[in-house]
Amino acid sequence: MPMLADVVDAVIGGDTHRDSHALELTAPSGVHIATLSINNDEAGFAEALAWIGEHAPGPRVVVALEGTRSYGIGLARALTAAGLMVVEVERPRRVERRRGKSDPIDARLAALHALRLDAQRLPTPRADGDREALRILLSARREMVATRTRAVNRLRALLLTGDEADRTLSRGSLTSERLAHIARRRGPRDQTREQAVRRAEARRLALAVRAVGRDLADNKAQLANLVADLAPDLLAKHGVGPVSAAQAIVSWSHPGRCRNEAAYAALAGASPIPASSGRIVRHRFNRGGDRALNRALHDILLTRWRTCPRTQAYVTRRRSEGISDPEIRRCLKRYIARELYRSLNMAAA
Repeated sequence: MPMLADVVDAVIGGDTHRDSHALELTAPSGVHIATLSINNDEAGFAEALAWIGEHAPGPRVVVALEGTRSYGIGLARALTAAGLMVVEVERPRRVERRRGKSDPIDARLAALHALRLDAQRLPTPRADGDREALRILLSARREMVATRTRAVNRLRALLLTGDEADRTLSRGSLTSERLAHIARRRGPRDQTREQAVRRAEARRLALAVRAVGRDLADNKAQLANLVADLAPDLLAKHGVGPVSAAQAIVSWSHPGRCRNEAAYAALAGASPIPASSGRIVRHRFNRGGDRALNRALHDILLTRWRTCPRTQAYVTRRRSEGISDPEIRRCLKRYIARELYRSLNMAAA
């Protein structure tokens, strides 16, 4: 398979920062052509485009940037809008910095790293648009879930150390009706200062939990609407809800980011890792990959494990073959990843 150096006229390596970027234009042979430092703003992006047009030895130019979803996102968008191909590279490792560290050195290391990439498997940045909208909603949802969990834990602890009525409320599920009851409670006139403060704080926490619950419901509705527009077939699949479908789309990003369904499974941490020794032939869980996507696969798996007759028949058959439940879960995650990948590619076609 050809390397990127075999199919381009030049590569630009970029070291991105909050205020400025360092760029180096490098020939396919690795020979330095030109270096530029620009500001991280629209004027700097225009300067970079003019510099590329002046110094590039040909039209086939690829830009390799660090941080295409952080400090380098503005430059990546400007270059992509101008018709240049942008690939994402990782920060140089310590062993690669034999010549020290500076912004121009890191830009050169990014260019040299890109030249060695497989031309058919380039790591392109994740997509903007609706995919980015889904990512924002998922990030907000994780924060809301954490906030709600903290508030619920504090409310339970507060009720547990109160009087008998408080302890009774702490034993059951904190349903919307029970939260409303806690928020409406008023203590007797002869209550102590401690009791008054405890009930006021419990009321505040109950209202906070209810408010976050409403925000989570709105968030889920927005996710469902976006997923229905991007990949409606996902929501029709057993066990796939708006949250897990949104995470599948965000990790997949756009056609070509994962070259095939095996690469998507590896991204999800659902690809089998050989763990054989001697006469024992087996595979183990993949602990790497996108753990948020792996969690989405796990949620789908749990739902199918409980309610899908086809999955239950598969589990029964594999158990009869002597396969353990963790191994069965690993296999099912791999099948679910393949199913999601095919649906996403069909939706994008």
